[in-house]
Amino acid sequence: MRQKLQKFTNFTSSLLPHETKFLLHVQQFQDPTRLDILEEVHQNCLKVDQDIDYDTNLDKRKYSNLKKWIIQRLEDVDVDVHYEWMTEMDRQIMTDSLGPQEEKQLLKAIKTYTYPSFYFMKFYELARNYRHFLLIRMRYADHDLVDSFLKSFKEKYNLAREVNDRIHEATTDIVRQYAENSAESKKWESWLTDVFYDESQDGMNRFLALVRLIFIGFNYRQFEQLKEKFDYLDQKFEQGEFYSKRILLNYYSNRLLLHSHFREFDRAAYYGYLSIRVKNYDYIYYVNNLAAVLLRQRKNAEALRVMKDAYPEMKETQSFHNRIGFVSFYIKSLAANDRFKSAENYAESFLRAYKKEVLEYRWHTFFSAYLEILLSQKKYKKMIRIVRQNHLLELDKKQKERANYLPTIAWYFAVAEIKEQNMLENKFSAIVIDYLESLPHDIRERSHLIELLLQIKEHLPAVFNKVEAQIRESKKLSLQWLEPEVSNYRQPTTL
Repeated sequence: MRQKLQKFTNFTSSLLPHETKFLLHVQQFQDPTRLDILEEVHQNCLKVDQDIDYDTNLDKRKYSNLKKWIIQRLEDVDVDVHYEWMTEMDRQIMTDSLGPQEEKQLLKAIKTYTYPSFYFMKFYELARNYRHFLLIRMRYADHDLVDSFLKSFKEKYNLAREVNDRIHEATTDIVRQYAENSAESKKWESWLTDVFYDESQDGMNRFLALVRLIFIGFNYRQFEQLKEKFDYLDQKFEQGEFYSKRILLNYYSNRLLLHSHFREFDRAAYYGYLSIRVKNYDYIYYVNNLAAVLLRQRKNAEALRVMKDAYPEMKETQSFHNRIGFVSFYIKSLAANDRFKSAENYAESFLRAYKKEVLEYRWHTFFSAYLEILLSQKKYKKMIRIVRQNHLLELDKKQKERANYLPTIAWYFAVAEIKEQNMLENKFSAIVIDYLESLPHDIRERSHLIELLLQIKEHLPAVFNKVEAQIRESKKLSLQWLEPEVSNYRQPTTL
């Protein structure tokens, strides 16, 4: 009997909680059974593991009709569906192939337009092309309608274009700081915040502003200011605003990053599972983030399963940023499941095939994972060789000014050097203490630093003991917080 509802079950398994919450908000069902089914669909969407079975004794037409209603209601508010419609209208106008039914829809959309829509600029440009189409054909009445629309919204369009251009200017600084640490992006935070909250602005500009604010949060490792914005956006989704499945998946992935920063790993994993419920262009990026959280929870087998499920998509992605990130977490997942040799072999073969891309895109992420695997196996000579062959210490020095910098690679190399008797323990102890004393009290990578220190403890207990003693004796605030956290810390060191 279960098989009868397989299509409906498969369909509802791709729905997202904000979608079903919106549907419950707008439904006006007279049939209580139909509402019961929708509520069950919503409860299933909220979960990432166990589903409620649908009642197979009901007339399956109720499920079929509900599915059609869900599709239609979501399409009505889906900003990406609207964008695709505008793109198709524009194509037909520019190729003189506009059909009569399509033209009726376009004229109605212009007559009934309510500002602001998400893709206001696109709609305005569509109307401008349509005005050319009408005038050359001497369609005066329709031309006057469209012309009046364009004149009414001309100032808003010019403002939206100006804001969009300025967002691009901000993006240049934000991305350069994120990728190269060669610019400063904090100066854009206040203006972008104003754009995001300004409900008279073009919807796309507001969302672009939020995405840039998230990047600024990463640049400075300051996520507190994002909480309020995410809560605001959460409410908008429930009302059917800013909605598309693509945007929702991105929102879930960003919530994972937010909760992970605050060490709320259960909530982070929950949003991570939601973010990979539907596969899209950024699917591998979302999988990487989820796997990182699962490893932090010591759900090692689950992390490896998630990555194996996504392996075919990784092979197809054109983004080396995402592919290298995937490989880095994949070998971490293998190692976390005691498959060290497989992890090492995979890392070695990938580096051999894509060394240029690794060094160009995500060398620090990849080599941190690779060296950690070798460190776990005490392959110190190989670690030294890899660091020297790829000039990692020189690359690492260029990273020191980044807000999220940790001396992971430099310290891994130092451990290997000491083990191979190429460096004195006292020298390394001094390096570690100097680094810790230079830290601000509000260091943003606190948990990762503690994990790194505990890795040092595992391989060089004498060095760690000396550092720990210095922490206890220090009068500097920058070290005082470390002593209890190092003593009590029990998180895994895999990530």
